[in-house]
This record gives sequence, C-alpha cells and structure tokens, in this order.
Amino acid sequence: MSAPSHVGNTLEHAAEQATRKAVAYLTCLQERDGHWCAELTADTTLESDYILFQLWLYPPVEGKWEPETRSLIQKAVKSILDRQLPDGGFNIYESGPSEVSASVKAYFALKLAGLTLDDARLSRLRERILALGGIQAANSYVKVNLSLFDLYPREYSPTIPPEVSLLPFDLLYQMSAWTRAIVISLSIVHAANPRRPVPAGFTLDELWLPGVSPAFHRDPSFFTWHNTFLTVDKLLKWWERNGSKSVRRRAVEKAKNWMIERLHHSDGLGAIYPPMMYSVMALDVLGFAKDDPLRVEALRHFNNLMVDDGDRFFFQPCFSPVWDTAIGAYALEQADPGHESIAPAADWLLKKEIRRKGDWSVKRPNTEPSGWAFEYSNEYYPDIDDTAMVMLSLGDVRASDPTAQQAACKRGLAWLLAMQSSDGGWAAFDADNNWEFLSQVPFADHNAMLDPTCADITGRVLEAVAAHGLDRNHKAVRRGAEWLIKHQESDGSWYGRWGVAYIYGTCFALRGLAASGESDREAHILRAGEWLRSIQNADGGWGESCKSYDNRIFTGGPSTPSQTAWAILGLIAGGDANSLSVQHGIEYLLETQRSDGSWEENLATGTGFPRVFYLNYHMYKDYFPLLALSTFVKARAANA
Repeated sequence: MSAPSHVGNTLEHAAEQATRKAVAYLTCLQERDGHWCAELTADTTLESDYILFQLWLYPPVEGKWEPETRSLIQKAVKSILDRQLPDGGFNIYESGPSEVSASVKAYFALKLAGLTLDDARLSRLRERILALGGIQAANSYVKVNLSLFDLYPREYSPTIPPEVSLLPFDLLYQMSAWTRAIVISLSIVHAANPRRPVPAGFTLDELWLPGVSPAFHRDPSFFTWHNTFLTVDKLLKWWERNGSKSVRRRAVEKAKNWMIERLHHSDGLGAIYPPMMYSVMALDVLGFAKDDPLRVEALRHFNNLMVDDGDRFFFQPCFSPVWDTAIGAYALEQADPGHESIAPAADWLLKKEIRRKGDWSVKRPNTEPSGWAFEYSNEYYPDIDDTAMVMLSLGDVRASDPTAQQAACKRGLAWLLAMQSSDGGWAAFDADNNWEFLSQVPFADHNAMLDPTCADITGRVLEAVAAHGLDRNHKAVRRGAEWLIKHQESDGSWYGRWGVAYIYGTCFALRGLAASGESDREAHILRAGEWLRSIQNADGGWGESCKSYDNRIFTGGPSTPSQTAWAILGLIAGGDANSLSVQHGIEYLLETQRSDGSWEENLATGTGFPRVFYLNYHMYKDYFPLLALSTFVKARAANA
C-alpha cells in the first residue's frame, strides 16, 4: 500500500531538511587533510589482552609493577569492570550474554591487576565462568596465551608450528589474511616455548571445572577432518620434542623473514591488534633488543591503538580511515553533489592506493598491484571491500587531478576483476580462499580461518564496477549476479559476513543486483523486499541482534540507525520507494536524528569474526542514514 501523496511530499521535505543537517554534521568530522576516521570499538578482550601483554613486557618485580605500567593497568581494569554484567561475566557484544572466553580473559587480567579472590566482582565472575564450563571451555587463543605463562598446560593447547611456513601448495596462503599474520607471529613465540614468569603464587586453578577433561574433544565418527587434525596435533607435539632441530631453525628463520618483511610499509603486522601484539612477542623471543628500531616501531604502532583521554581508556582493534572516508565521501556526494569537502577526500583516497604486491599476488601473480587497505598503512593487505567502496566513491566524486584519478580507477577496476573467485563471488582479501577442511584445525575456533566469498562484498563490487561502466554484458558481472542469486537464503534474505547480519547482506546484495541491471520484477528481488518488510520493528526502524550468527537465521533486535538505513537502501534498490514500510523507516530516522544532525547507536552492527568478535563503527550511525535519506529523496523524485 502506498502512502497518500500529500504525506509523501511532507516526508520528502522533512527528509531533505534532515539530509542537510546530516551533511553539516558529517562535514564537521572531516580531518584537515580530507579524510574521516571514526573510533572503532569492541569488547573487553582487548583491554584484558593488554594487561596480559604488560605482564610479558614489564613483569612486576617482587610483586610490584613500575608506576607507569601500574597506572595504565588500573585504567584498563576500570574499563573492564565498567562493562561487567549483573551475572558477573563479560559479553562480546552490547546486550549479549556472558561469553566464556571473554570472561576468562577478564578474570586473568583482573586477578593479575590485584583483585583478590574474595573480591565480590571476581567471585561473581569466577562463578559465572564455572557455570559456562570453566577454563576448559575457553577458545584456543585464550589457552595459547595462558600457556605462554604456564597457566594452561601446553599439551592441551593447540600446536602452532613455524613449519607451516615451509609447507607445500602455498598452504599458508590458503588461510585467511588475518589468520596468516596471527599464525606466523604466534608460531615464532610458540616455538620458543617461553613460559614467562607470573607473580609468586599466581594461578588460575580455581577456574578449572572438576570432572571435565582439558583434552581436545574428538568427533564420534572415526574419520573426520577434526579428528585427523587432532592426530596431526599429537604428531606435532612429538615433533617439537624429538624432531629435527635444523628443520625447526629453518622454519623459524623463514617465519621471521616473512613477518619482518610485512612489518615494513605497514602500521604494524597486518595493522590489526592480535598480530601486532604477537609480533612484538616474536621479536622478543628472537632476541631483538628492546631498543632495536624494528621492535620500538612495532610496539609504538600497537600503543597507538590505545585511547586514553582522561575519561576513557580502551583499545581499538585497528583504524578505519579508508573505509570511513570512502563511505563518507560517497554519502556526501549523493546528498550534496560537488560539496567542498568531497574533492579533498578524493585526493586523500588517491594517495592511499597501494602499488605494491602483497599476499593476494600469490594467487594472482600477473595482476598489476592496486587496491586500498582498510587502515592508514597496510600495503601487503589491500582488501576487496575497501577497494570496491573507494571505486564506488571515485565513480562520482571528482579529485583535483582528473588524470591521476582516471589512472587509479583503471588499475583499481582491473584489480577488482582479477580478484573474483572461481565461484563468481568476491571475498575480503584473497581469491579462492575456501579450503573448508582447514576450519577443523585445533586453533581455528576463532571462526575466521577462511575468507570465503560473501554476499555483502559481492554486491558492493557489482555496484563499484557498474559505477565504472560495466554491465551485464561483462562476464564478471554476470557471474557475480548469478552467485548472488544462487546464494539467496530460503526466506529471501542474504547472509552478511561483515555487518550484522542478514539485513546487511540483503541490502548490499540488492544494491549490487540493481547496479548490474537486474529487473526489480524478478522473483528473488521481490522475495527479498517482502522479507525486509516482514522484519520491520513496530517503531518503524529495523534492528538485528548478533545472535543471528549463533542461530544462523535472522534474530531481531532493537532498531538502530545503521540497520534501518540498510533496510531502506535495500528496499529502494529493489524498486520500493513508496511503501508504508519505507515511509515508516524514514520517519524513524527523522524522529531519532539529534539536533546536531547525528544519530545515537550503542549496539554493535559491524562484524569482525562471527560468533567471536563484533565491532561498533562509530560513523555507521551517521553516514548510512544520510545515504538512505538522500537516496529516498531522489527515488521519490524519480517516481513523481
């Protein structure tokens, strides 16, 4: 049912006014050099790991920390405790339940920082951990981290051997880019078996659930990949005790060279928190002095992730400047073409094009380097999603040097097309990163061992290449569209890998299909629209919980500005700009916009590793609603 025309006109006028306010707000956030970079926040595990890292770097002497270290640890403790749940545990996303790995990490950090066993906060946390299965139920990376301090038996934590760097078939490059950086750096540490000291008498014995074996659980069936890898893990543990020392030395040397090569031209290894931390540990066990320039720089990059402004203390998992700038510039251009803030943003993006061959080139050796990374500097890891978003932005935005822009766009387009996987879709960092059996290795429970093709990135790439003139006559576009149609869920939605969750995937699948020329009368487009309308909340907005990843089906949540914007954008891409659902969605955005032109959003709508790590992109709440409002106004004008 369509809204009455007079209501529509009033709504369009209000949307235009809200757009102007959102443009003004977004412009105020822009840095002087033209880029945007919002804070990126996650859960307490980053602060907990920071305290563990301080134990590695600056162990207390006679039970006492150095004053500066002690001060920072206390700030981290406050940051952790501020987020403790009423049941004593810690979650991995806002409003989520207590999660055992995050809770174990917090317990270790809080006890190490000085909380006593009879402290009510630690007591409640301990009870919650035991109710969740004890320390035995924590994930592999918790166990590996604790084993470095002899707080978890090495024999019951997974082996991460440096010999992985010597394996044939480019096995290392069959892992996801982020896992690759973690595994190599951590394998160097693991090979040294450091067993760093803890304060006298410090244990975690009270977290062991009686009667539960710490041994790896085996599948009931005799032959499964999981059981096979458990057998391999036993063999690797034997190898560590009895294997060739010369092979181990060669493996460590190759892993070291691999890591050090990627420390250059990057703001830390992989430019993300875990490998950045492990790389400093690796340099330590390799014998690098504390004042060695390489180690100093690696630690500096890690510490740059800290936010300590007097009122708040937390760590960001990484920085998001290219992502924020590309989306911000695109949203601004759609809302206010030719706005004075756009050209500086385009100029900044052009300077960030990567012209160096990275890990991606192992599978695409003959492709000319191009692409954009997520962070300020991460030249070995341009990613397909950021590159697509930059290309989409540069399709409309005009930089001050048109010749340089044209050349960069030509290279970027060629790189995107080359990175299409053989199944027709696009992944995040690599092509054909889909050896599913690798997800069964013992240290793969971070749920991100692979980088498979996904709907949200495939849809965005289709949008990007369409912005540069490619349509369904191009084979890559046809194959991408076919991949999306094939991977639609039975309820009409698409699974979103990098945003929460089915709303995100459905939005960008629909936008990609529309850009590729798919008719909005096709059954799969109509079903997607019906699905989006069916999950709308009573307040007119849309919301989805991170529980969708646990349940593997859409699980609703409170309305959020970003998810409401995605739903509206998806509906409009599917040919619906006039329904009451769209009208109510726009009304929700209008009613929740603050006086300064911004929106408020506390829930995580970004995804790091499904079921393990979620993100709150602090500009999602602003530039996606801006894009939705301006898209709505233009769509209604086109239909008038």
